[in-house]
Amino acid sequence: MAKKKSITRISDKKRGRPKVRFSIWGMILIFMLSFAACFIVYMVAANINENFWEDNFDKVVVEESSDKAADDNTPVESNESQNDNTQNKISNPIQQSKAKDSSYLDTCCLVTDSTLLGIEDHTELKDVIGSDALNAAGCNTVTIDTSYGNKTAYEILQAKKPEKIYIMLGSDIGTSSVDDMISNYTEFVKNVRGYLTSADIYILQLPPVPESNEKISNSLINEFNTKLLTIANMTGVYCLDTNTALKSVDGSISEEFTDSETGALTEKAFKKIADYILCHTV
Repeated sequence: MAKKKSITRISDKKRGRPKVRFSIWGMILIFMLSFAACFIVYMVAANINENFWEDNFDKVVVEESSDKAADDNTPVESNESQNDNTQNKISNPIQQSKAKDSSYLDTCCLVTDSTLLGIEDHTELKDVIGSDALNAAGCNTVTIDTSYGNKTAYEILQAKKPEKIYIMLGSDIGTSSVDDMISNYTEFVKNVRGYLTSADIYILQLPPVPESNEKISNSLINEFNTKLLTIANMTGVYCLDTNTALKSVDGSISEEFTDSETGALTEKAFKKIADYILCHTV
């Protein structure tokens, strides 16, 4: 008996499906070919257009740099505005200027020790903060009895808020350490400058003494005045050479400006200093 042949039919449906296989190497090849094509197009464009790099890169960099520069300049201008460029404008000691009317002294406040006490009795400079106890070494701690209460000179200035402040301290020269005087003087000026930012502040140099003075020499006063000039330059305030205004040809104080018995400044000295202030302003 003959054997039956078994015939297996392959479905046309299955035979029509293509076999799809994922190849990592194929993907890499496609990526590399795409990258190469883009690179070739890019380089061709760069060679054809001479301004290609400026158009696509430099412009962006320049614009960002300009914006950054503008941003960087803003705070600098703001700081200069806050300080009013004071230190750049000041050339100490202040040179002679056109004389102000005496009414200018109405806007001034003087902080002083025994050196200029009494000036308000002989000049138009009436607003005076001072006492015999006040001096350079104690200018931050010595208190003064005023209508504002018993306060330091700095506290009184905080309450008054004057437009223009003149300072002459140093009656303790020869008794206090010059280093202590300068240290406390500097602290005082810095405090006033920091609080009254819009006020004009002037440091007045000490007047000379008679040649006959056995306790204080004019060389010591000159040394102190040089350090006052340094304080003014360092803190951005003004300095007046009131020492020269009262000096005679031999370097000591002129006889007309000092009382021969007490050594105190005379009425002529007070008026000379007031006139000097009026002729040395900014």
